[in-house]
Amino acid sequence: MAKLRLGIIESDKPVKLTIELPAVVHRDLVAYAEAHARETGQPALAPEKLMAPMLERFMASDRGFSRARRRSKPSHQPSGA
Repeated sequence: MAKLRLGIIESDKPVKLTIELPAVVHRDLVAYAEAHARETGQPALAPEKLMAPMLERFMASDRGFSRARRRSKPSHQPSGA
């Protein structure tokens, strides 16, 4: 079996979002949760618990997003005498 991109998922204080997913995406999330549980030895997570780590991983690996984010951060210039 191929190694999954998500590793152990840490617990964090959630921010509640309400979204609608196509049924096929939900079924795939359930299947992913089962594969993730087998690979990590953790209990299977609910699909909604997978979405944040998946989005985080996706954004971290998106080079265009990383470049845009670096460009939009203000640079810290030391104020000095």
